[in-house]
Amino acid sequence: MLLLLPPSSSLFASRFKAHGFPTPGRLDRQRMPLLHTPRRRGSRLPALASSDDVDAFTKYSGYLFEGGVSSEAEFLDAYDLPLITSIYRRKPFLVLRRFLQISTTFGRWVTVRYLDSVSDRSDEMFKTRAAELRAILLELGPAFVKIAQAVSSRPDVIPPAYLEELSLLQDRITPFSTEIAFNMIEKELGQPIDILFSEISPEPIAAASLGQVYQARLRSSRKVVAVKVQRPGVQAAISLDIFILRYIAGFVRRAARLNTDLQAVLDEWASSLFREMDYRAEAMNGLKFRKLYGGLQDVFVPEMYLEQSSRRVLIMEWVDGNKLSEVKDIYLIEVGVYCSLSQLLDYGFYHADPHPGNLLRTSDGKLAYLDFGMMGEFRQELRDGFIQACLHMVNRDFDALSNDFITLGLLPPTAQKDEVTKALTGVFQNAVNKGVRNISFGDLSGNLGRTMYKFKFQIPSYFSLVIRSLAVLEGIAISFDPNYKVLSSSYPWIARKVLTDSSPQLQSTLQTLLYKEGVFRIDRLESLLTESLRAKTEQSLVRKEVEDSDSNKAIKQVLSFTLTEKGAFVKEILLQEFAKGIDALGLATLETLTSAAAARLPFTIGYSSSFMDIEDIANLRTLNRLLLLLSRLQKNENPNSEVNYANSGENKNASVEELSLVLYQMTSAQDILPILSVIPELPSESQQQLVRLPADLAGRLLSRVVARSIRRIFV
Repeated sequence: MLLLLPPSSSLFASRFKAHGFPTPGRLDRQRMPLLHTPRRRGSRLPALASSDDVDAFTKYSGYLFEGGVSSEAEFLDAYDLPLITSIYRRKPFLVLRRFLQISTTFGRWVTVRYLDSVSDRSDEMFKTRAAELRAILLELGPAFVKIAQAVSSRPDVIPPAYLEELSLLQDRITPFSTEIAFNMIEKELGQPIDILFSEISPEPIAAASLGQVYQARLRSSRKVVAVKVQRPGVQAAISLDIFILRYIAGFVRRAARLNTDLQAVLDEWASSLFREMDYRAEAMNGLKFRKLYGGLQDVFVPEMYLEQSSRRVLIMEWVDGNKLSEVKDIYLIEVGVYCSLSQLLDYGFYHADPHPGNLLRTSDGKLAYLDFGMMGEFRQELRDGFIQACLHMVNRDFDALSNDFITLGLLPPTAQKDEVTKALTGVFQNAVNKGVRNISFGDLSGNLGRTMYKFKFQIPSYFSLVIRSLAVLEGIAISFDPNYKVLSSSYPWIARKVLTDSSPQLQSTLQTLLYKEGVFRIDRLESLLTESLRAKTEQSLVRKEVEDSDSNKAIKQVLSFTLTEKGAFVKEILLQEFAKGIDALGLATLETLTSAAAARLPFTIGYSSSFMDIEDIANLRTLNRLLLLLSRLQKNENPNSEVNYANSGENKNASVEELSLVLYQMTSAQDILPILSVIPELPSESQQQLVRLPADLAGRLLSRVVARSIRRIFV
């Protein structure tokens, strides 16, 4: 026996409000009779066109239930452009009718907005026109609703009145008939409802453009689940709109002479949308997402019931919670940024549709991801290119940034790089001058977009999805914290990634970043270390974390990632620079002692000795900076604080000046020696590496001394 619980049931009643969904009693349609006896398996669904209970969204949004069109386009296994084209080329009057509906519907609204501006009533009618636009998008159907959802999470791009209206498109669309939904469940899963579930809500908990969700209890396991049922006819409706939009995109590209293949971008979006409409693929995506990211700190990914799902019916674990955009939890935004960067840069498998309706704060305070229909793959070379672009942008290396844009597919190899470099300098210079922590992702992407348009950049199919995955999080955050910057949270993670990653491409980038014409640029290492220490790793993402009173916290973090296999590349650089510095220190000491002794001997008046060249002086300066860096790390001070270092150049007194600075730092040994106290707290692997450091350093130092001695003998 199947129990269809009323809205007041204790199982469901408390959950409607928790999710912010309308309760069944508030749904804007007539309630269907309860189905105590399921229909015969495999029975044909009632035709919506002849039903008296067709909802407004279905009736006016381009759904096709005539002339066999629905049966042809509704059951495609994937986005098949040639097949879709062949279907609708045989229906020219249908295509013309839909095109006129789209153009006249939008045309009326644009005309009214223009008349408002002419009559100075734009501000007065703003909210009214926003509501009208939402109604128009609903009228035009799921394809336009999905486009609106893509921009409804950007309060820095969309005016508040429009944002409020468009946000209603995320889960408050008029549902279709429950009778049709139940029939589809039985047909797709091949079993009567009462065999599958012991309880099920008589009305949908939420309705969206592609489907609607019921809450149920599995009879087999007694677990509470969400049952997602696809709207009948949705695939046919979207297919027709894509067919029309492709023609419009082709016309716009030719008219505007754009480099970007708008039709290819539309095809990529359409492919992802078709994958989103395959609930079996969504279930498999959810399983993969749960495996990769479900174990991250304070991230929750619901369980998928793949064996009990089909192409049009998905069964997954029920999640209690509230929309992330409504709870104003900045901590979970940070968790989301961390998880998003892990998706983009660690595994390359990312959630491409993280609008506010798909991100929940669970009842136990975790960030829950829902809806795995639209996922993206970020290839390794693109991941490395993305990191390189961020590093070059922050370090103002705009010429290298131009090359990164070629790697990322934003520019063709034949692009005029000199002009592009100037343009990128104009875009990023002012933003970067404010500091990486003050860069607005929205402003930056907007300025970059204008430059892309001017220079006719290409837009790769993956680009908009990747940008959106981060833009949505910033959009949610700035709705309650206008000063939040997603790049400020992202760059520390990127800095740590480039310091610890074993990718040859990233190691080469780090080498190029830290050395210019053979000279070590310690300021850049300081900057990377400073930012990497701000990165919130899985271990440091602890809710309401109490500030660590341990003054050695920063140095422990540095040692933890440099004394492991991941930090081996950075450790080699540091050992090399310390060896150079200590070697230069020995030369400076010898030169100072020799000069002092010569000054006391009467027969050496005017004697001058120089054991150091410009490179040695630079190495001595670097040693001073490294010692200062260690001191500041131990004190938990900003390692990248402004320090005034005069450019000694070829000044004969430079070695003496640098020596005095180094000796000053070494006299502050009491500030550095406490570092030894952290050794017992390090992992055993790090302790072993630390014990071997003196021998490694001595070996490199001996090699330098021997090489210099041989060079001076024979040269």
